Amino acid sequence: MTVQNLQEIKEWIGSLVGREAIVEVNKGRKKTVVRKGVIEGIYPFFFILRVDVDGTAQRMAFNYVDILTKTVELEIL
Repeated sequence: MTVQNLQEIKEWIGSLVGREAIVEVNKGRKKTVVRKGVIEGIYPFFFILRVDVDGTAQRMAFNYVDILTKTVELEIL
């Protein structure tokens, strides 16, 4: 999905709560982290992704601005 502003991103992610997604985080200097999880909740400035890392459930928080600037890429399964 191509989004143009933060309000569209918030609405898009809000419609995906409870769905499974793959998130790719660009950490800089050719370092990326890829995780698979479930979008757990949305808040005014960020959203939560619940992931399973080595058998332990963890939560990762991401800003909507990160999606706008393409620091975080979200793929819905």
